[in-house]
Amino acid sequence: MKIKYYYDTETCKYERVRTKTSDIILNALGLFFLTLLMAAGIYLMFSTYFESPKELLLKNEVRELEYYYEKLNEEVERLSTTLDGMEHRDDNIYRVVLGAEPIDKSVRNAGVGGSERYADIKEKNMLRKDAIISIHEKIDKLRRKIYIESKSQDEVIELAENKEKLFAAIPAIQPIANKQLIALASGFGMRVHPIYKVKKMHTGVDFAAPIGTPIYATADGVIEEVNIKFSGYGKMIVIDHGFGYKTRYAHMHEFAARQGQKVKRGDLIGYVGNTGLSTAPHLHYEVMLHGVMINPVHYFYSDLSPGDYEKIIELASIENQSLGM
Repeated sequence: MKIKYYYDTETCKYERVRTKTSDIILNALGLFFLTLLMAAGIYLMFSTYFESPKELLLKNEVRELEYYYEKLNEEVERLSTTLDGMEHRDDNIYRVVLGAEPIDKSVRNAGVGGSERYADIKEKNMLRKDAIISIHEKIDKLRRKIYIESKSQDEVIELAENKEKLFAAIPAIQPIANKQLIALASGFGMRVHPIYKVKKMHTGVDFAAPIGTPIYATADGVIEEVNIKFSGYGKMIVIDHGFGYKTRYAHMHEFAARQGQKVKRGDLIGYVGNTGLSTAPHLHYEVMLHGVMINPVHYFYSDLSPGDYEKIIELASIENQSLGM
């Protein structure tokens, strides 16, 4: 340690500088605080212009989370657009074709939950809280719309199955092969009765054909009645097709089906005859809808061309004598 001197003007001598202990302590404290102040300044400057490794890591995590949030949001929007297309086809195509009312928009777009649904997220101190709540709301709405559309699809499938069964239950072909369209002897309406010779309501159509000509079921159904009478319809079969449809086949010669048997459109059920109140071999064919007799010629559309259909309508409209009941 250097020894310091100073010049004393009173004694005209150099005197040795004597340092007090308090001065040493004060100097040391001053140096310490100066160093501390400089360190704080350097740290402040460094933290202002330079990022710590931890900050860099956290910022990278935030950027990554924001990236995945945007991707998730885009995916939710894409799924929502796809679902909107499904809903449009459901309401405007499937349900229209199947004769069902579209689902009300207020039902499809109804909200989910209440104001406290996302309370747990709102209470947390987190970044992008509003964005997180927004994506949750979109997902919940999408989930509800998917549920509604799923139920709607189940209903559409059921409607389609019933519609398929309905189409199969509608009498749609002629009960006997009639390619030349010359065998329709009498149509539906007021006709001259073959026995009483007065005009009476003829509730079906008569197909003139040789005894033993095959007779076919005109739609899917169940044989409801197989009956034999010595007058009236003679040997006859009634088929219950469901959905209110029934068909009757009268004046038969022989049966090829039994009561309770399930039949498909085109199945053989018997043969043309001349039984009951009949004046010549023929098939008397009737169609009933909810117990009301309707004109059978309007149900021959499956195996006739437009020209053939016009011809059979013309034949059926001729007011002649029926061949039986």
